[in-house]
Amino acid sequence: MSAHGHGKKRRRGGHGGGEHGSDERWLLTYADMITLLMALFMVLFSISSVNISKYQVLQKSLKAAFSGAVLPGGQSIMQSGSTNAPGSHPPTTFVPAITAVTQAQAKQMLPSVNAQTAQAQQQFNSQVAQAMAVAAAAAREQNELLKLKAKLDAWAKAHGLTKYVQTLIDPRGLVIRIVTDKVLFDSGSADLRPTLVPLLDEIARLLNVDQLHPITVAGHTDNQPISTSRFPSNWELSVARAVSVVKFLNQHGVSALRLSPSGYSYFHPIASNATPQGRARNRRVEIILQRINPDLATP
Repeated sequence: MSAHGHGKKRRRGGHGGGEHGSDERWLLTYADMITLLMALFMVLFSISSVNISKYQVLQKSLKAAFSGAVLPGGQSIMQSGSTNAPGSHPPTTFVPAITAVTQAQAKQMLPSVNAQTAQAQQQFNSQVAQAMAVAAAAAREQNELLKLKAKLDAWAKAHGLTKYVQTLIDPRGLVIRIVTDKVLFDSGSADLRPTLVPLLDEIARLLNVDQLHPITVAGHTDNQPISTSRFPSNWELSVARAVSVVKFLNQHGVSALRLSPSGYSYFHPIASNATPQGRARNRRVEIILQRINPDLATP
């Protein structure tokens, strides 16, 4: 019975011990949680703990950088070295802002800028004045050429010579075109016919209205070949006819310094050489009162 009682007692004790262990198991979990919370708080505290002096220096540096000021230290660079003495503090004075320096530099540069602006304006005004002067001179010259053309056209019409002489104004100047075929010259000849001497005399008078414009006399032929002892080709014939007109104009008062002859043979036709009428138009002498000023109407 004692053995039975003893075993029963052990079972009761064993059962009781198991209940006590089960009831105190939450303490382990609680202790773990407290430990973790303490560690969390320590981490948070360490993160939130900032060196105030370093924070103030950083704040001032960022403020200076984003406010347009130059970062401190400009004066320190000029010194022989830095100091590690205790109690030294970062400089608290700042170099003036970049905007202020720029304004000061702008004030110093202002006289130079004004001088350059004035020089550029003066140069522009000079170019404008020169262009206006050229345009005015070209307009006056064009008006003079038109007046000479009108006078020559009126004279040719009054004397019934409009079919022999034609005037036009082109980029070269005033062009007086005279048909040569049986008018100025006989066929294959460079000797002036007396029939149109009054016309050439009137042309010489009009060309002497001014003494500035150069005069070119250009001889032209058709494409019919010529081969004589005097004129082996149309080159010689065209040049000889131009020289004959130049001599006549010079003998009637036109300065030789203004005159120059040229021959183009048949290489500059104004009509087709396939017909007799076209070849008659191509056989011509052109007296050109050349422009001094550029033709502004020509691109």
